[in-house]
Amino acid sequence: MLRAVDSAASPKDRFVTVYGRKPVLEALADDRLSVDKVILADNAHGAAAREILDAARHRGVQVQRATAQRVKVLAGNGKQDQGVLADVVAPRMRLLTDALARRDAPRSVLLLDGITTPANVGMILRTATAAGLGGIVVPRRGVATIDPLVVKASAGVAFTAPVLRCVSAADAAADLRKAGYTLFGMDAGARKTVFDVELPERVAFVLGSETSGVTDGVRPHINRWVSIPMAGGVESLNVASAAAVLCFELVRRSRA
Repeated sequence: MLRAVDSAASPKDRFVTVYGRKPVLEALADDRLSVDKVILADNAHGAAAREILDAARHRGVQVQRATAQRVKVLAGNGKQDQGVLADVVAPRMRLLTDALARRDAPRSVLLLDGITTPANVGMILRTATAAGLGGIVVPRRGVATIDPLVVKASAGVAFTAPVLRCVSAADAAADLRKAGYTLFGMDAGARKTVFDVELPERVAFVLGSETSGVTDGVRPHINRWVSIPMAGGVESLNVASAAAVLCFELVRRSRA
């Protein structure tokens, strides 16, 4: 059963919002992207505003005017929005609950838990998409917002990544367990490694932050813990690097 808070999709569950003049112009200039709308502050005038208006007109994209404060709220970044944002359609983004209700629910997913560095989120989106994973769960709370910094780190892949949205990582973990997924937590101290653990048909790997690991709200839902073997006195990998090792181990297994 869908949670009431999840049943009404947020715009953040359908679009990747980019803000700032350069990111908005880049989105409008990329014919591979579908831009739903541009929102421009009503106090934005001059050459920069005209360039955005001309680019939107060329693409046939609707431009809405709003107060500068409203633009800041929608962008979620009061220092770098520069009075403009654009909602770019993310064709593979959907609610986690919707994905789990389908007969073709993804067999393998990543769950991001407390990863707040945009560069790490962007690199994970790029790697997981390249590896063909069926979904990357990016909660609205506790994880870096998919914004221009994440888009840049993903080299643009964030627009087309199979992102699954939910409210929190704890909610996602509970929903995944109910849907029959086995949850594996990544932990440097685990005896079993990602290379030798036996994987069930439906599996979700939880990636916690580098500083605090998997959060307390998610830990009770973890079925098993796995590690990446380290040598040379190295304790652990950057979370994006660990995700890359994991994702391509799954690729190797699928081709074996």
